[in-house]
Amino acid sequence: MELAELKVTSYEVTDAVATITLVRPERLNAWTGRMHSEYRALLARAADDPSVRVIVVTGAGRGFCAGADTRALEGHVARGSYDPGTADDLATPGYGVRPEFDADFAYQFGIAKPIIAAVNGPAAGVGFALACYCDLRFAAAGAKLTTAHGRLGLPAEFGLSWLLPRLIGLTRAADLLLSSRIFLAEEAAVMGLVNRVVAPGDLLDATYDYARMLATGVSPASLAATKLQIYLDLHRDAASAVHDSADRLEAMMKGADFAEGVAAMAERRPPRFGDPGRSRTEGGAQ
Repeated sequence: MELAELKVTSYEVTDAVATITLVRPERLNAWTGRMHSEYRALLARAADDPSVRVIVVTGAGRGFCAGADTRALEGHVARGSYDPGTADDLATPGYGVRPEFDADFAYQFGIAKPIIAAVNGPAAGVGFALACYCDLRFAAAGAKLTTAHGRLGLPAEFGLSWLLPRLIGLTRAADLLLSSRIFLAEEAAVMGLVNRVVAPGDLLDATYDYARMLATGVSPASLAATKLQIYLDLHRDAASAVHDSADRLEAMMKGADFAEGVAAMAERRPPRFGDPGRSRTEGGAQ
């Protein structure tokens, strides 16, 4: 897909932070095949851009993403089957890092840059899943969230039956998955699903403050390696995680980011980490 053809998303980069915005505000940014195609293309663009160190995902207007578009759902009913409606040349950001990540939204685990969801309004169904697969979630006070699938007679979608128990524990996940009830950002924060609840007018400022802190104060090599460790370790035992961290430590202590981090600490100044492209390669070993 040519990025010049964007119709339902937008993209911008400022201060090493890429922002992907879902843009169907008249439908609370309801998800479509076109949006899915554009979203993946933009994630691939941000992942490959050495000037980008952090990615923020949000929605235009009052909503984050209200789930699948009603008209698309009606089409599924008429066909009696699911049609994703995606482009033939669908981008594959994050694929090829680990086979465990090579699936819808799980591919975000394979992207070597932090992805922050700025949940500015309703997040339901696929929109809820998208936010859950981000690394961090900031939410506007009062934002409504729901898994939604139960009220449509569907199973838990996009591997949420695997992910949610790992994010918030089995009992709380069972509640949200079995009931498909609507809950607010404030309850999500108590559960640990949301990192921070912010007044709606301050959400993006708070998100960007945090994103810039990651982009300027933390080594890109460390961000890439640590993110990969987090999601690899969900699939393996403690001893494997310990041995892997030791191997990474030995390799990364030879890197430029480590030398710069030590120099900055000794000189009591902010670090000046180099090219994110170089650092991402150092930190992204499988």
